[in-house]
Amino acid sequence: MMVLSALFSSSETALMSLNRYRLKHKANSGHSAAIKAQKLLEKPDRLLGVILLGNNFVNIFASSIATIIALRLMGEAGIAIAAGLLTLLILIFSEVAPKTVAALYPEKIAFPMAYILDPMLKIFSPIVWFVNIFANGFLRLFGIHVNKIQADHSLSHEELQTLIDESTGQLPQQYRDMLTSILRLESVTVEDVMIPKQEIYGVDVDQPFEDFLKSIQNSSYTRVPLYRGTFDADLVGILNLRRALPTLMKPGITLKDIIKLARPAYYVPETTPLNTQLANFHKNKRRMALIVDEYGELQGLLTLEDLLEEIVGKLSTDANAKLSEHVAIHADGSMTVDAAEFIRDLNKDYFLDLPTDGPKTLNGLIQEHLETLPAAGTCIRIGEYSLEVLDVSQNAIDKIKLSLIDTNRNKTN
Repeated sequence: MMVLSALFSSSETALMSLNRYRLKHKANSGHSAAIKAQKLLEKPDRLLGVILLGNNFVNIFASSIATIIALRLMGEAGIAIAAGLLTLLILIFSEVAPKTVAALYPEKIAFPMAYILDPMLKIFSPIVWFVNIFANGFLRLFGIHVNKIQADHSLSHEELQTLIDESTGQLPQQYRDMLTSILRLESVTVEDVMIPKQEIYGVDVDQPFEDFLKSIQNSSYTRVPLYRGTFDADLVGILNLRRALPTLMKPGITLKDIIKLARPAYYVPETTPLNTQLANFHKNKRRMALIVDEYGELQGLLTLEDLLEEIVGKLSTDANAKLSEHVAIHADGSMTVDAAEFIRDLNKDYFLDLPTDGPKTLNGLIQEHLETLPAAGTCIRIGEYSLEVLDVSQNAIDKIKLSLIDTNRNKTN
């Protein structure tokens, strides 16, 4: 009897302790025991009903036998002794010990028991149905409707992030970083990773044709925006140099021939999340987009490579080299930085923790904090960092000195 009680107790804990995602994976792979266990867990009230029916029947039956034996051997005094002894035995060998094992090895207990509980549920379904009617009716008095409640095992972003963080040893750090970056795509917009308008490499079609061809030849990019006069005034289109190469090699080529090869520009609002834009790139068969604000003014440029770098990291050393040209690290750990640099890039490449929920550049961050254009020599504190303005132009901050504040030293002083 105690063995049967232990089986029922351990099966309850094991089935409820199963990892639902591992169970679903095994079931989808054709694991018969996993399929039965998953089917049983679809209706937990019926599953618990048949387990508790068997468990309570066995325990009560054992108690009755123990009471009869105790009466015959010791009389009425033996009833209390038998009850206490049986309670202790059931608690140790039929509850605590088997449930502990089941919690540690749920699959080893749940899968074999699924073959036993499944036919039991079919055999005793009238009794289970009768018990559940009263149990579910009692729960409805408290506003709990079992039939309307669907088990929700979906994970939030925060829970997924915790799952990734806890996967040490299962996944290399590189893959964990990539998964974390994918989760953050929804909270990052194209404005955060775009190339600013002033850094876009474009070619003016109004310049002399020879200079125009030299500008194209000097381009280090595959896709080059073509414009007339100024970038904002008249954007002709985007020229794919790889596809245009056969035409460019022909003798007697004209500007009109090259312009015909240009593809119309693809515009994207600056508030578009990166996960949405990744899907849009695929849907529209594009690899480059121009970013505009709510007034339609050009703000920058985004390529598919820029977006993918948010997931896999830098695809080349060119971007790192470009950033290092504007950052000088000193012996004391401080940095001289071009104030036009993006805060997110500095945080990622130099492991800083500057706020990114407001302005995108250091220039914007300082001006927002002070609510004015500061003079050279102005020093402010933002978080754990000291930012000293070194150079200022007519309408923007040019260079700053960034230092980490030694909080331990300040506390000591």
